[in-house]
Amino acid sequence: MIILNDFTYCALLIEDVTKTFSKGKSVVRAVNEIDLQVDKNEIFGLLGPNGSGKSTLIRIISTLLIPDKGRVEIFGHDTIRESRYVQRIINRVSVEASFFKKLSVMENLLFTAGVYGLSQAEAKKKLYEIFERVKLPKKRLTEPMENFSRGMQQKVAIARAFLTSPIMMLLDEPTTGLDPRAKREVQRLIKEIVQEHDATVFLTTHDMEEAEQLCDRIGIIHNGEIVALDTPENLRKKVGARNMEEVFMAFTGMRFEDYETAEVV
Repeated sequence: MIILNDFTYCALLIEDVTKTFSKGKSVVRAVNEIDLQVDKNEIFGLLGPNGSGKSTLIRIISTLLIPDKGRVEIFGHDTIRESRYVQRIINRVSVEASFFKKLSVMENLLFTAGVYGLSQAEAKKKLYEIFERVKLPKKRLTEPMENFSRGMQQKVAIARAFLTSPIMMLLDEPTTGLDPRAKREVQRLIKEIVQEHDATVFLTTHDMEEAEQLCDRIGIIHNGEIVALDTPENLRKKVGARNMEEVFMAFTGMRFEDYETAEVV
């Protein structure tokens, strides 16, 4: 168990978190007794293939799922008892960002601003600053979202997340399926979130190179359990690995492609 009394530097505290799902007549532990701490202004990466439990965990952190047992606190605030407050200080960007596809970029983002109680004048001022940062061409802001590539839609999703000034960003495989150029631009934005917005980032990914390049620390999740946790450099040194793929194999006994046939949820 993690015991922490000072939340000045602790952004995320997870204690003994477990989540199960029914699969036919059996019960599957998607997340199994996880303990984890993420520090303020850290980019923390949770590395694991589809079915390893990482998306379940990020949904629990973001208040979308309630754990069967254990607790999660964000900057000292319980995600169940204080869920409304937690929702105001976090924002989540998922692998498939949802929008009103027939509406324009500006209409989508002004709708979000209204949900968070921002006036249109205040929101527009803030949005134009964000658009410049994420390199969204102003001439395209009136186009419907359905006209945009997936990479551009992810940029809009990040702009939407910036709009609410979160102190913790939850990024659930934000670059999956993007072309190399769009992926690099989104990764650059993630670094800027921490450097210029005093934010903390919790990132899930199955891209080993991305995890190594972006993250201060990496946790490897396997069958719902954290099996390794350290800086990328220290993880390589511990097992004498040249890259994160070899690190993953050393701690799990599996290659990523083995998960295609493994019975995991």
